[in-house]
Amino acid sequence: MRPAHPTEQAVGMDHYVTDADGVGGHLREDDEHFRVRELERFDTEPVDATTDAYPHLVFRATLSGWDTNDFASRLSDALGCSRERVNWAGTKDKYAVTTQLFSVYGADPGDLPDVDGADLEVLGRAGRSLEFGDLAGNEFELVVSDPDAPENAREITDELHAFGGLDSDSDSDGVSVGVPNFFGQQRFGSRRPVTHEVGLEIVRGDWKGAVMAYLGNPTDAEPESTQDAREFVEETEDWQEAIERFPNRLRYERSLCHGMAEVDGEPEPADFRAALERLPSNLQRLFVHAAQSYAFNLMLSRRLERGLPFDEPVEGDVACFSDTDAPGDLELPDTDRLQRVDERRVRSVRRHCERGRAFVTAPLVGTETDLADGEQGEIEREVLEELGLEQSDFDLPGEFHSTGTRRAILVRTHLGLETEPLTLEFALPKGSYATVLLREYLKVDPVDLG
Repeated sequence: MRPAHPTEQAVGMDHYVTDADGVGGHLREDDEHFRVRELERFDTEPVDATTDAYPHLVFRATLSGWDTNDFASRLSDALGCSRERVNWAGTKDKYAVTTQLFSVYGADPGDLPDVDGADLEVLGRAGRSLEFGDLAGNEFELVVSDPDAPENAREITDELHAFGGLDSDSDSDGVSVGVPNFFGQQRFGSRRPVTHEVGLEIVRGDWKGAVMAYLGNPTDAEPESTQDAREFVEETEDWQEAIERFPNRLRYERSLCHGMAEVDGEPEPADFRAALERLPSNLQRLFVHAAQSYAFNLMLSRRLERGLPFDEPVEGDVACFSDTDAPGDLELPDTDRLQRVDERRVRSVRRHCERGRAFVTAPLVGTETDLADGEQGEIEREVLEELGLEQSDFDLPGEFHSTGTRRAILVRTHLGLETEPLTLEFALPKGSYATVLLREYLKVDPVDLG
């Protein structure tokens, strides 16, 4: 175990679990070097099925240079329909080649447009739209560009194999590895990781602090003019002038400033909250989710520091069981099936974990989350105290409210590794980050992980 990059430590990822030096290099030199394909669980009827019972057209899209939201907007514009009629199971990045499912309400195959950078394959019809739960996971094929020491990949793989607590040996197709199931840097912002800071202020009830955390906090990774705008609003709280200083591309910052500029007199906490509520509902939820994710990452880092296992439970842990409907060999935790691991159950749950049928969990804390007992429970309570949070703090208005859940602390996968060029192939369950595995290999600034 060795210290992580300072930017990763800022979001709770305090350590690498591998001691070997990294391979160096960077990702996404070309879209073709970052390929993602969804592992779906969604059945369709034939395309000529009646549209009364099956009004949703389902197709698979392979996209290059499109993020999911932008493609959905392009599609709805071409079809002349509401953006709300286009649905998908998982959001994908622009700088990649991605293959995923979409459904469109009320469309026929002949309606689908030709779109540059998009290859569409009609699959059939369905009685409902795609939802997040229809995504089981993702397959990745990633190329590391300009590695400094590609030979280190083998040693890193061996260490990750041991960390995952796996007995199986490598074969011609690869080897099984495990990493802590951290939330990746993208959850918080790769260049300006402040999303969780906004969320923490919201959960603490400091609405002004949340607005200022989003508008302020300049970083060297931003253009100088943007840094100047953030410093100006921190120093003056001149909302009207700040609108002029923030560039048009920072539309959420400008929206917050507009909201505050409309306030007559000295702003009250409710005015800052109202400004935040002008932002898209998914961004409002993301703030609180990022705060939960930060606390989760800290809990995993503390567990590492205490030398507690990730691949098997200790007394007091809360475990979940696997989703038996997961496709292929994917290990998919089902956090709706939880069990507290008391002294009597440690041995039996350990056997389930060894076989990939159960997973130790940590909380994404909310109003209804059950905290663990024993040493893990101590960690969870210590982190909440350190952050000045209580579970009742998540009883918030509107989109900010969260009941919480639990999440597996270990993610395991079968890894295929090639050295010319350095290429990694693997599959992860939904919600797990490819960059959390890749960071162990590259050990570079998170900006270079894309």
